Amino acid sequence: MEDVGGQPLLRHQARMTQSIGPVTVALPPAPHPRYTAISGLDVTALPVPDAAEGMGASLRRAFAALPRGTAAAMVMLADMPELEASDLASLAASVDLNSDTLIWRAATEDGTPGHPIIFAAALFDQLRQLSGDDGGRAVVRGAASRMQLVPLSGQRARLDLDTPEDWAAWREQQR
Repeated sequence: MEDVGGQPLLRHQARMTQSIGPVTVALPPAPHPRYTAISGLDVTALPVPDAAEGMGASLRRAFAALPRGTAAAMVMLADMPELEASDLASLAASVDLNSDTLIWRAATEDGTPGHPIIFAAALFDQLRQLSGDDGGRAVVRGAASRMQLVPLSGQRARLDLDTPEDWAAWREQQR
């Protein structure tokens, strides 16, 4: 759990996402340090007992936990330190549930698809069936013709830090 701005990035991301709507955080089974990172926030901690299976398990559990009647849901990765609340607001503002669009996806300034992604309810059943570590890629590919890209500033929609080397390089650039 990397620290950004004096707090764990997961906490920062969860707090920022609260400005858009209710937040559910998919987590490995407790006890785990990620629970401490979000303690005291008005978010729902969602234990994923089969988290070792990969991203598919987290998405499957999260979409299964959505309240009945949810019209759309945002999937946000917790390892994207340059996303800002204004990015989430822009993405959320692009949603038009009266259109044929099923996916609203953040993109880089030059149009390269990235994250976060908002899925319309018509895709929830597919997302509840996911398995493995491919995440929702197959669902996104299947609905690509009904996807709207929402450009964000710079490369924010693609800057995803997964390794210690990624974090070290990013921190060096921040100096």
